[in-house]
Amino acid sequence: MSNRIITISRQFGSGGRTIGKELAARLGIPCYDQELIGKIAKESGFAESYVEERGEQALRGGFMASVFGDRDFYGHSNQDDLWNAQQKVILKLAQESSCVIVGRCADYILRGKADCLNVFIHADSNKRAERIVKQYGERDAAPQKRLQEKDKRRAAYYEFYTDNKWGAMENYHIALDSGALGIEKCVEILKDLY
Repeated sequence: MSNRIITISRQFGSGGRTIGKELAARLGIPCYDQELIGKIAKESGFAESYVEERGEQALRGGFMASVFGDRDFYGHSNQDDLWNAQQKVILKLAQESSCVIVGRCADYILRGKADCLNVFIHADSNKRAERIVKQYGERDAAPQKRLQEKDKRRAAYYEFYTDNKWGAMENYHIALDSGALGIEKCVEILKDLY
């Protein structure tokens, strides 16, 4: 496969989505983030709202909820169907053209199957809390709790389906602190690495 793919995993509120979209625009390639939801819904047959809620995060309750929640007698779940559809969609997109893919375990799914630059975007929790209040309209009262909950669910999902630790440096080629570097500098660094 001759296409070059950039996968971006990120802590909630770190600006990973913004970095991915801006990077793709500057490179003149597609960025898939929210766009994946419709494609996965079509592949899986689930409603887009269901895919959006369940497609990248473990059930509330963490790892054990992922292991046992919504499973039938044979151990199969709707979450497994979403995972399989997600893999198919991401592999197909990587075959079609160079692109940026935000989240959804793309770094793992494409490992050994595509020419990838795997990125992890993180930031200090205070900077992330400030960002989600400003960007997403989160309430000032408890943004830290929201950060912890969202990242905990992302980590549980990633670890359940990949058997790897979310955010561990060995899973990525580069990790960037968007709080210290800023969004613009992160985009510049990744553009130079592309």
